[in-house]
Amino acid sequence: MDSCGIVDGNGRFAMMIYALIAVIIVGLVWFVFARGLVQTVLMTELLRGLLVTQKTTLRRKETIQFPDESLPVSNRFRGLLALRRYPNGEERCIGCKLCEVTCPALAITIETQPRDDGSRRTTRFDIDMFKCINCGLCEQACPVDSIVSTPEMHYVVTSRGQNIMTKDKLLELGTALEPKLALDRQLIHEGEG
Repeated sequence: MDSCGIVDGNGRFAMMIYALIAVIIVGLVWFVFARGLVQTVLMTELLRGLLVTQKTTLRRKETIQFPDESLPVSNRFRGLLALRRYPNGEERCIGCKLCEVTCPALAITIETQPRDDGSRRTTRFDIDMFKCINCGLCEQACPVDSIVSTPEMHYVVTSRGQNIMTKDKLLELGTALEPKLALDRQLIHEGEG
């Protein structure tokens, strides 16, 4: 018996197995090296990339003519903020300042004053649109659904001070978009938005 435990006169059988294992290992190493060498020399990765580019080039282009056409907008899209009114024309905001406290960017400034009937209403409601990150937390915090995100996404600031949305601007925007906002709220509450 030899050192491997294989019974053979001179250990030739064990030597043949060792040689076979060595040939397999050398063959695998050579295969991996040769394959890498072939890929490097022939640049197969580059050719695959060019093939993908060529396939994309031959496809029909999907171009939207922006001012005339637009992509569909979700009912949950968070665009420009607005303040809503009740159907009788009274503003919804009760001056609780939850939206101001919740705003992570500190973009909302609210000042309140009590009215003659004892209720509290806002005298100042400003949103700095440069600071606003359209997170929607103010909308979620509002107990009377007063501040909402509108589907309006195209707003441009051309001069200093236009970035501050005052209470009057917010109420005007909310009044203009009220039918769309009411429909969006209804779809969201029904689970279709």
